[in-house]
Amino acid sequence: MRIVIDEDLSRSLGATLQKLGHEVFDIRAHNLRGKSDDDIFHFAQEKQAVLFSADLGFANIFKFPLGAHNGIVIMRFPNEMRTDTLNQIAVRLLVKIPENDFAGNLVILSPSRLRIRRR
Repeated sequence: MRIVIDEDLSRSLGATLQKLGHEVFDIRAHNLRGKSDDDIFHFAQEKQAVLFSADLGFANIFKFPLGAHNGIVIMRFPNEMRTDTLNQIAVRLLVKIPENDFAGNLVILSPSRLRIRRR
């Protein structure tokens, strides 16, 4: 799976996902730091990738309609959570979702649950 990591998530999440065999694009490595949500969204679509972010703006289904993208994953974890713990929980939850279930859907991950808003 192709994944774009937004700047509000740790670089280690990208490295963790790469170890699982995913192709990861970190927006910091593509001169997109500080760019608008629209720019980040368009970059993810150009890469035909699932967008991973902690930015709740991407959960707005009126601005980013279900079915009109390659998938959006919103990470809702406490700021004080250690990144290695966050990465472990994220992987544990993500492996429960078949890869073809990301396209067009909004996935919300939190420490205790996984929700999918389907198109």
